[in-house]
Amino acid sequence: MKSSLTFARAQLRRLNRPLADALFLVLLLAVLIAGGWLTARHDHYWDWTAVGANSLTPESSAILGRLDGPLRATVFADPASPLGKGIERLLMRYRQAQPDMRIEVVDPQLFPERTRDAGVTLIGQILLDYRGRREIVAEVGERAISAAIARLGAGRVPWVAVIEGHGERAIQGEAGADLGRLGRELSERGFLARPLDLGRVEEVPINTRILVLSVPRIPLFPGVVERLIQYLDRGGNLLWLLDPGPLNGLEPLVEYLGLTILPGTIVDADAAALGVATPAVAVVAEYPDHPFSADLDVPALLPGSLGFGTEPAPGWLLETYLATGARSWNEIGRLDGLIDRDEVIGEQAGPLPVVLALNRPMPEDGREQRVLVVGDGDFASNAQIGAYGNRALALALLAWLSDPGDLTVLPPDPLAPDALVLDEQQRLRIGLGSLVILPALFLLIGLGIRWLRWRGT
Repeated sequence: MKSSLTFARAQLRRLNRPLADALFLVLLLAVLIAGGWLTARHDHYWDWTAVGANSLTPESSAILGRLDGPLRATVFADPASPLGKGIERLLMRYRQAQPDMRIEVVDPQLFPERTRDAGVTLIGQILLDYRGRREIVAEVGERAISAAIARLGAGRVPWVAVIEGHGERAIQGEAGADLGRLGRELSERGFLARPLDLGRVEEVPINTRILVLSVPRIPLFPGVVERLIQYLDRGGNLLWLLDPGPLNGLEPLVEYLGLTILPGTIVDADAAALGVATPAVAVVAEYPDHPFSADLDVPALLPGSLGFGTEPAPGWLLETYLATGARSWNEIGRLDGLIDRDEVIGEQAGPLPVVLALNRPMPEDGREQRVLVVGDGDFASNAQIGAYGNRALALALLAWLSDPGDLTVLPPDPLAPDALVLDEQQRLRIGLGSLVILPALFLLIGLGIRWLRWRGT
């Protein structure tokens, strides 16, 4: 009997290890299955990159936050191709912010009818669908996708009318002096920027949100300036881009607003510090504490700008203005050779206002009419809008003129990664570390382990 009990205990002890291994395997599988189930139901995402390269920008998150319905994205590319996988990874950032977003990758070669019905013409295009509205995104990038989502989510399309027909800056033009790049910026943000010739129509359309006016190259046709004033009489908002030279028929508008235009052209000694070859550039480096300039921190350059007085016509209020620095003045003489301020002929020392923000209350509907007068139109032109803070200033001015929330803030263009540049000492240290120090360290560790084993034997 005793020998039987001893044998049974020996058998149980022999089974302890297999039973423990089996139990461990069962528990491990249970943990993996439970972890997978929890991950599928409660997905979370961490971006540990230094610049948040795998996360949405705050601007894109704000655009998604304004949606009140599900968003669907269909990618027309081979799901197994690098292009299809890359676009899907990009869209997954959006689904992290909006979990009910649907993403589908469709191979155009397998589903040609569906591709044709969607209006897709290139591999890699994305079809966005929101509340029955659809838009195709041809450019793969967060800025383009977020801009399309913002347009889909907008309840109405604001119209920006740009006065043309007399040699003004063209909103769809590609010449250096035109405003084509600004027009594309507005289109990305859901605005409908279109030219308007008041020589052919009787009045500014009633649905115009903002009127943009630049100086004409030829005299205005009869009745044009009167139609501009009628637009202001009924409370329309205006962005007026002035330039030195003749006004060609806009003099009544100057009188209507009570503008005092200083003679000459602004020159600014601070322009040299920004790499500008000519001094005839007004530098706006300091911004007032005002809503339209709250996010501006980069200097703006206004080539060949006019300066203004600060007393508007009765009924208008000067809400704020942007001015040059103390080392500027309005040069009345020639802009070549050695120039200096001549107080005798009326050249005033800075700071000089170059952007005026006017407003007046409209008792009829209880709102505020706004007018912005800029002493230079070149800063927003195709040739200059990319310089320093010019683009940000142009968009800030239009945002102040539009209703709150109309002008969508888009994510910035991605910055190129900084190149890793090593000096001679750094390259020497890396070479010694990888070719000498690390191999020697591994050799010493191996010899130490061998010696310890030898002593233990």
